[in-house]
Amino acid sequence: MPRTPPKFFYWQTGRQQTGYQKMLLARASGLIKFDMYLLKFYEGHEIPPHKDTVEVGRHFRLNIILKHPTLGGDFKCEKTLFETRSIKFFRPDICEHSVIEIIHGKRYVFSLGWVRS
Repeated sequence: MPRTPPKFFYWQTGRQQTGYQKMLLARASGLIKFDMYLLKFYEGHEIPPHKDTVEVGRHFRLNIILKHPTLGGDFKCEKTLFETRSIKFFRPDICEHSVIEIIHGKRYVFSLGWVRS
């Protein structure tokens, strides 16, 4: 069966099926495999604890929080490589991570991920 091409610049339901949405901005599978998303979370949205496994290589992700909610929506991670209030750089393949439920407000995130051999 042929593979469905990715839909760029189109809001889709996030993989965790908890309400948040993602918009694919860019993707490549050449020398360096990467993806770039805009994520949006509204009240009641969350991401449960999980890992994003890859078949080969090391997975890195840089999340830049563009808008913080008023209450809730905190990013949780076992161990980040670098972290400030608005920047989260981590290994999603080996570190469990999550976003707690947004109680009030909205959360927007620019997310860039890549896999290195």
